[in-house]
Amino acid sequence: MSVIQVCAHCATRWPVVEAPAHWCARCQGVLLSPFDTDRPTPPSGRNFRWVARSPYQQSAGRRPPAARELGPTPRYSQVPRWGLLDPPPERPDDRFTRTESAADLAPTLLACTAIVFGLAAASEAFRYALLMFNRVQLVDPLTLALSDSMVWATQVSAPLVALAAAIASVCRLALTRRRVLAARGLADPRSPRSLAVGVLVPVVNLVMPGVFLSEIARGDRRTLTAIRIWWVAWVANGVLVAIGLLWRNRDTLQAQADGVVLAAVTATVAAATALLTLHIVRRFDDRDLFGRPHRSARWVNVPSSAQPEEATVR
Repeated sequence: MSVIQVCAHCATRWPVVEAPAHWCARCQGVLLSPFDTDRPTPPSGRNFRWVARSPYQQSAGRRPPAARELGPTPRYSQVPRWGLLDPPPERPDDRFTRTESAADLAPTLLACTAIVFGLAAASEAFRYALLMFNRVQLVDPLTLALSDSMVWATQVSAPLVALAAAIASVCRLALTRRRVLAARGLADPRSPRSLAVGVLVPVVNLVMPGVFLSEIARGDRRTLTAIRIWWVAWVANGVLVAIGLLWRNRDTLQAQADGVVLAAVTATVAAATALLTLHIVRRFDDRDLFGRPHRSARWVNVPSSAQPEEATVR
């Protein structure tokens, strides 16, 4: 029989034939509730528990070992290191990765890029003013040296700062895409390498950055409008850079003077593009251009009949 009763005193198992018994036929001990050995009862449903007994019982032919055979009780001067030890919980790593550190520098580098290109535009405008002034009278050598130093300094520093800002912007774009898509329950289908290629490779970067931004701005009409404006400025800046490189092949004096104007316009557009890029970065963080929390205002037209009437004061 699979249904049995166990004696609480001698642990003898008695099969249940018809009805459960109450007393053990061997030692007259109390029988526990019947249970099915094929379907064990969970511990919460039992009214008994199993008790482990020492194998050294006072019985004929067997004696418990003497205390001297077991040896002295071990003593330790410190907490033992052996046994079952739970590994300590892993502490969260609060250190920033290289990508996160570079992404945090993106707004600062974009602002620096706008400033440097603004200085480059001012330097080119000052040089063109000196060219116009030189048509009437000679320019002071010190003023000419100051103009040359400003132009060369901005021409060297502006591309380097712009490259650093572009790399930081790629890191920022990767983290922003990951965060926005994770909020929608999606994973970013584009790898960081593909994002870097689409942003940093010439000619390709005229199209792909706008695509990358538009993919995560779906549903936000204002953000899409800002991205399209930035996209136009970005493409215009790339076209002006290409025209400026081709313009340098012309050797006439008028072409060189026009090249100064073209360089000033290109630097101005580059500064505006850097500011628009910073605006896009801040917009995905729900902040304004200066990094302050964005406050959305809603204007409601109130009809004249709804305005409270002035009370008569006596």
